[in-house]
Amino acid sequence: MIVIADDITGAAEIAGIAFANGQQTRLIFDHHVSSSDMGDEAVVVIASDTRSMSEAEAAAETRQIVDAIGPVILRDHGPLFKKTDSALRGHVVAELTALLEHSGYRRAVYMPANPSRGRIIHHGTYYIVEGEEHRVPIHETDFSFDPEFPANTSVLSERFPDAACHDIVMPDATTQEDLLRIVRQYDDGHTLFAGAADLFSVVSGYESPTRNKPVTQPVIPDSLIVLCGSTQSRPLNLGIPTFEMPDDVYDGRVEAENWYKKLLEQYINDDRHALILTIPRQPNSHLSHNKSTALRLRSIMAEAAHCLIRHHNPHNLVIEGGATAWSTLQALGWTQFRIVGEVAPGVVQMLADGGTIVTLKPGSYPWGGLF
Repeated sequence: MIVIADDITGAAEIAGIAFANGQQTRLIFDHHVSSSDMGDEAVVVIASDTRSMSEAEAAAETRQIVDAIGPVILRDHGPLFKKTDSALRGHVVAELTALLEHSGYRRAVYMPANPSRGRIIHHGTYYIVEGEEHRVPIHETDFSFDPEFPANTSVLSERFPDAACHDIVMPDATTQEDLLRIVRQYDDGHTLFAGAADLFSVVSGYESPTRNKPVTQPVIPDSLIVLCGSTQSRPLNLGIPTFEMPDDVYDGRVEAENWYKKLLEQYINDDRHALILTIPRQPNSHLSHNKSTALRLRSIMAEAAHCLIRHHNPHNLVIEGGATAWSTLQALGWTQFRIVGEVAPGVVQMLADGGTIVTLKPGSYPWGGLF
């Protein structure tokens, strides 16, 4: 199976599921993929950064990936799966249309529901289940403050009004059994399945873990950098210094160089070489809704990590948030990884060539047993 993900944490989540089910899995985190990169693994996961691009750029990047893979590779590796965000973010219709036009599939089933995580679709409306079956429409959650894809509506037909005319079906699903029924209904060899991790597990026949697992590569508060770059981040208390991005850097009034200097001084002079970097949690600020600000913030976080790591390569690098993870790993030039552990659904540990264990976590997911 070949999986194309629209961000790096989504790719890692899928690779983690395959790893947990005993599959040899290849992860490619690079802008330029080719057929020679496919290898012989049972599952090949390609991480793009299309969620952070413009709609036109995302469609073009998707076409480039499929064209580079080629029809022979698609045939030999079995079905293609499109991993999308479970909170409706991304250029979904544009990317699926590009895939349908260039991959030979006739229609797409888009299923962002993740019932195992309380994310469901009922009567065409997307809900997040909180507590005892309390359903909250997604536009009434913190996802309405997302800087790039704010949830302004919970109705799928309003969020993606042109889906039907591009042969994209968006069924209801409130349980895992619903997903299985949908796959059986549409699995005719001509349907491209796209959606979240629960759908991937059903399509691939893998078991989707729902419990936290023992941490196979323990994270200790020494030689540790934690980047909390998501608007969904929650405070961490690990007993190591935490540096929040200064307000004047956050809002663009000053450049970040002085902040980098302070971080580096702390990092080098501290024998533990450990710190946490965060951005201010200001979901109601107009800046939170500004895409150019979101791009600038993740670039600042990536450069901060690069500044630190070129002086001391940490044993552990933990990154929360897909956009921040992509920018950081690209800044570091790290593109090939081997999965070494899955802590919880979506929380995946990978070994970089330089020996650093990189842990990735989507911003809206819990840490599991990592911290």
